[in-house]
Amino acid sequence: MSKLVTVFGAAGFIGRYVVQELARRGARIRAVTRDPHSAQSLKPLAALGQMAIVRGSVTEEASVAAACEGADTVINLVGILSEGEQTFGAVHVAGARNVAKAANAAGASALVHISAIGADPEAEPAYARTKGAGEGAVRDAFPGAIILQPSIVFGPEDEFLNRFASLIRMAPIMPVVAGNAVFQPIYVVDLAEAIAEAALRPEEHVGKSYELGGPETVTMRELFAWIARTIGKTESFVDVPDGVSGRLAAMFGWLPGAPLTHDQWLMLQRPNVVSGENGCAALEVDPTPLEAVAPNWMVRFRRQGRFTKLP
Repeated sequence: MSKLVTVFGAAGFIGRYVVQELARRGARIRAVTRDPHSAQSLKPLAALGQMAIVRGSVTEEASVAAACEGADTVINLVGILSEGEQTFGAVHVAGARNVAKAANAAGASALVHISAIGADPEAEPAYARTKGAGEGAVRDAFPGAIILQPSIVFGPEDEFLNRFASLIRMAPIMPVVAGNAVFQPIYVVDLAEAIAEAALRPEEHVGKSYELGGPETVTMRELFAWIARTIGKTESFVDVPDGVSGRLAAMFGWLPGAPLTHDQWLMLQRPNVVSGENGCAALEVDPTPLEAVAPNWMVRFRRQGRFTKLP
């Protein structure tokens, strides 16, 4: 019988691609989400009877335990980029611990935990610090867990390229914060393949951690220039000194809808790139270049769509 895989965060940006890849590989899927009614778009991604959508939250131990019961493999994709209704500690540390403990208690043969490049329990940014603490909590509760640490993830529904493209399209002059910040963006389809590989063939990866990135590195300034060219917009940028942007983020980043929190500004001061060997190779994934796929959906940001004449 095919493996039963419980996926926490199945209805999120990355989760949708993970569910699709697991279904393609023949796994049975228990898709866990806080709001099953909003996750109905997952149904067409799997065959009839191949997937069940269940309610659960990583912050609720009882629902986590119920979701892990009988699972061969558990995947935890849950994470937040800024605090609001939920806190970093509750999601990245306590939530990760809940999943790891439940997976162990349920007798799951594997746990795949998604963290992030730069996760460090001693880091100054709360995001990176809680991600690092979460990894420790996972290792304590499930020593053989497979931990994946991706760089920035891009794809058709991301809040990375699409957000910047929307701003660049509208702004006559676009301020560039942390222009020298370095990323190694990974395509969401590639990340989903890596996660599915670890989940369905865990025996080759037990207890390992992998940093995952795309085939190239890019600075924030270079990324903005590429986006402008891709959507047919004249490059009109002004670099904001770190001292100024840091103070603004500290003063106003806590406001609802702020474009950049102070914690996110701190994260931009740290390279978001693979520090050693790219784990994509170990997980049999050939990373996709940004320019090979992103223009296919970023065309919607061009003034006349596909009929826009590019410079």
